[in-house]
Amino acid sequence: MALFKKEKKNIVEIAVDEGKFAKFVTAMKAAGLADTLNSPGPFTVFAPTDDAFKNMPANEFEALLKDKEKLTAILTYHIIAGKISEQDAMSLMKAKTIQGQELKITTNGWFKINGIRVIKSDVVCKNGIIHEIDSVLIPN
Repeated sequence: MALFKKEKKNIVEIAVDEGKFAKFVTAMKAAGLADTLNSPGPFTVFAPTDDAFKNMPANEFEALLKDKEKLTAILTYHIIAGKISEQDAMSLMKAKTIQGQELKITTNGWFKINGIRVIKSDVVCKNGIIHEIDSVLIPN
């Protein structure tokens, strides 16, 4: 996939600008993680779209916003310390999240994380990179 360069803005600013990560940004703010993603980083973020959150059972997103511990665990499972492009991912089989668990990376045919296809990769920000996914990753 093409490398989308937007290095003048950080991950949170790009997520807001993209217009399809409003629920992810809302969740990050509710969990107190927006400041982390505003920091120098670098970070790799597998960002679920608003549609990904719509695929969750009814009212689960609202319930998560009220459970900061569970919300933080889920969101930090979407973040890796360091910058991993799609090209970098081709040589990896896994990557440790800031939550502590590992994500399984596959690149045979499609760039996937835990079997979930990355729909848009390599949105480069000044403090990292965003990969758009259409599902919410749930830690074990």
